[in-house]
Amino acid sequence: MTGTVAPGDGPHYELRLEGHLDEHWSTWFDGLTLHHETDGTTTLTGTVTDQAELHGLLSKVRDLGATLISVRRRS
Repeated sequence: MTGTVAPGDGPHYELRLEGHLDEHWSTWFDGLTLHHETDGTTTLTGTVTDQAELHGLLSKVRDLGATLISVRRRS
């Protein structure tokens, strides 16, 4: 891959976690948007600039002890 990705550019991802996370975790997850679903899950959505950032987010889910239900690339 060549070139530089500007902030805000890149694919949009959706991470779905078991349970409802408090809103303050949005900052820890690099500003991803948290949405509490009616089924008791939390969806984190936002732009991820590269695979290294995605792996960092997945590590944060692990470190938090949250159960990861799914990861989906939206664009």
